[in-house]
Amino acid sequence: MMKAISYSRYGGAEVLEYGERPDPKVGPDSVLVKVRAAAVNPVDWKAREGHLQSGLEAVFPVIPGWDVSGVVVQPGIAVDEFAVGDEVIGYVREDFLSRGTFAEYVAAPVRTLARKPLSLSFEAAAGLPLAGLTAYQVLHRSLRIQEGDTVLVHAAAGGVGSLAVQLARHAGARVIGTASDHNHDHVRGLGGEPVAYGEGLADRIRALAPDGVDAAFDTVGGEALRVSAEVLKPGGRLVSIADGEVFSYGGRYAFVRPDTDDLAELSALAEEGVISVHVDRTFPLEQAADAYRLNEEGRTRGKIVVTVPWDS
Repeated sequence: MMKAISYSRYGGAEVLEYGERPDPKVGPDSVLVKVRAAAVNPVDWKAREGHLQSGLEAVFPVIPGWDVSGVVVQPGIAVDEFAVGDEVIGYVREDFLSRGTFAEYVAAPVRTLARKPLSLSFEAAAGLPLAGLTAYQVLHRSLRIQEGDTVLVHAAAGGVGSLAVQLARHAGARVIGTASDHNHDHVRGLGGEPVAYGEGLADRIRALAPDGVDAAFDTVGGEALRVSAEVLKPGGRLVSIADGEVFSYGGRYAFVRPDTDDLAELSALAEEGVISVHVDRTFPLEQAADAYRLNEEGRTRGKIVVTVPWDS
């Protein structure tokens, strides 16, 4: 038996329980990963509250979490991509909720994994997969940004936003990023031009980009989405990962997919120092409910990460 966080019904953070769960079975195309760290993402608690049940069936009890960093301890019988002792990162999402990463071990399909960048700690590496893949796939596949584009990124100091700023700058784009005042220096350090949230946001963006922006990446929804549409150039591209109303503005909705090639590219960029992951706070596994509560406040700079005890 392994230690894990799990829930047996939809609800708030109070439904999360710390205790023992059966060790995962390793399928032919999976590897058993000894978890070192797992990052918290907003989609985790939205799934826990039942907001994704129309597309993702929950097989209770559910171990939450999709982000992981750790070490391979057992490859499946069909696996030759990874060996015992390999350090890996993963966006371990299946098409149902049950076998997540907030545990001592996770059986991860190889299609969800890549090698961990050696330059990142296990804690920072755990924050790269979901947020990094989201930023990478939206920027390069949905928005198709190009060198010289002006890109608007909302919540530019958050987990997805901070990586989107770095990736867009690496691609040669100019980045305008919305952020709270106390995060403006952080956004500047990432290479973005910060603007404050709140009334008059569209005017502040136009002051920086009088002709409008070429592309807008909405991670917030609501008013941020409306402003994004308002400041686009004619023919500009708009994508949201937070609000289905994006279709009414002629934009697209995006949901991240596991992709080992994309994840390997992100790992390489991290190894080269092109992108970094800021870890705001860490919590031990048994305090994962507190990590979720903090994430739900929506004021995090970078990532909140849960760590798992390691006995060598």
